[in-house]
Amino acid sequence: MHGLGNDFVVVDAREQPVAIDAARAQAIADRHTGIGCDQLILIGPGDDTDVSMRIWNADGSEVAACGNATRCVPVFVGRDVSIRTAAGVLHAAIDGDGATVDMGQPRFGWDEIPLAYAMDTRALPLAWDELANPVAVNIGNPHVVFFVADAYAVPLEALGPDIECDPVFPERINVNIAHILATDHLVMRTWERGAGLTRACGTGACATFAAGRRLGKLAPSVRLDLPGGLLRLAEGPEGQLLMSGPATHVFTGEAAL
Repeated sequence: MHGLGNDFVVVDAREQPVAIDAARAQAIADRHTGIGCDQLILIGPGDDTDVSMRIWNADGSEVAACGNATRCVPVFVGRDVSIRTAAGVLHAAIDGDGATVDMGQPRFGWDEIPLAYAMDTRALPLAWDELANPVAVNIGNPHVVFFVADAYAVPLEALGPDIECDPVFPERINVNIAHILATDHLVMRTWERGAGLTRACGTGACATFAAGRRLGKLAPSVRLDLPGGLLRLAEGPEGQLLMSGPATHVFTGEAAL
């Protein structure tokens, strides 16, 4: 499956347990010797929810949240669902050719990102070449957001790895570059922690929207243009982030796990 080109191998473990570790996830995600994907998604039974979801990046690291993958879950299951994740319970509803997900409230505390030491997360006093003073936000996983004049003029392929692995981010970081076309329309790209450049990042879109709202730059409902396509974000009545976008089934297969 994929959400705007951010592609996943989805493993159904609702009826029988499936053992996945970092090495197995990395092998499956390899595009030359495995199946190939940005992330591996394991859908299992939920104790107090409809289902549970675990997520591994292509490098084998397990992460707590993935917005595009979360949209795929109700489409995969065939109905609206509550989903237990390491980041908490999310609710996802089928919406046209995709889904709308309540991604919860963003967190901005320096120790919630987390950062190595206390800083103002509205503008970290840090710089990497032409990129400086990002907003830091956690939306189930950690992000920094840089607002720039042109998201496609920034050499994200070169700068992304250095920012991701900077010691100031003890859990590493997802890196988002965005430019604002209007208060309700922006363009963005993401370097994903553990996956590199992807065509779309759902939590990155949420983080960018949350950062723009915090700085007073964006309206309560926006369109985000990503390399893989379009997402819509809105702020709910309790400050939660509502993300809407496509989720596409590509093929079904069998593999020895």
